[in-house]
Amino acid sequence: QMQLLESGGGLVQAGGALRLSCAASGRTFSSYAMGWLRQAPGKERGFVAGIIRGGGSAYYADSVKGRFTISRDNAKNTAYLQMNSLKPEDTAVYYCNARFHTLSYWGQGTQVTVSS
Repeated sequence: QMQLLESGGGLVQAGGALRLSCAASGRTFSSYAMGWLRQAPGKERGFVAGIIRGGGSAYYADSVKGRFTISRDNAKNTAYLQMNSLKPEDTAVYYCNARFHTLSYWGQGTQVTVSS
């Protein structure tokens, strides 16, 4: 089992920034691709950003390109999501996900609320 613990969520005004962290334990973090997904009230959980095991390539949903940056520090077993120029439509619970072949682990989520 891998345990994932998100932190860094909160309330921010539109145009502001937050940095989410996802601390992993229990498995070899560097073997897993990492991702961030979010779920707004009444909507399905959707992809936000992902990063490969070595951290060399990252990919983003069109809605966050140019504003969000995913990164990872394999020495610290932690993935990050830097969110800039936040918009009210970014309000959601943000979840960290770790994937390795058919294995998939989730964190408990952290709330991000962007006020207009």
